[in-house]
Amino acid sequence: MTEEIIIAGFGGQGVLSMGKILAYSGIMQDQEVSWMPAYGPEMRGGTANVTVIISDERINSPVLNAYDTAIILNQQSMDKFESTVKPGGLLLYDPNGISTHPTRKDINIFQVEGAAEAARLKSGKTFNMVVLGAYLKIHPIVEFENVIKGLKKSLPERYHHLIPMNETAIKRGQEIANPIQEV
Repeated sequence: MTEEIIIAGFGGQGVLSMGKILAYSGIMQDQEVSWMPAYGPEMRGGTANVTVIISDERINSPVLNAYDTAIILNQQSMDKFESTVKPGGLLLYDPNGISTHPTRKDINIFQVEGAAEAARLKSGKTFNMVVLGAYLKIHPIVEFENVIKGLKKSLPERYHHLIPMNETAIKRGQEIANPIQEV
């Protein structure tokens, strides 16, 4: 099994953190992992994306042109990455800030209202965990306990008191993933 994922959105949405947690979760399962971030000169507000590969086999290259999954969190990323999802692949997106929804007919499309749910949870910083939870419900490539281990590994110890809140957000994301189109 090899899963090639692009996660893309604005800086400050937790794009890189989500990828890092997913990568650490794969490591906790003794899988081969690649994590390759890319972001503009602006740390917050500019576009950011991260490529994550999780595999049972050796990963030849972290550079990809097509993905099994695209997790999209803004319109610029939708415009750039919708076409890069492999036929039969998955596009998961948050509709907040998306003016042009995906149009492809050969991919699975799911929507998760991560920003709205994080606001309902009164914790905007858990937005990325709501989205991660939705992804893991749709495509459970790592076990939940390994995600929690990945959280502990990626967060500095001074933030470990936030892990229960993040765990709640992941579980909530698993409950609210909404299929738009399944092929």
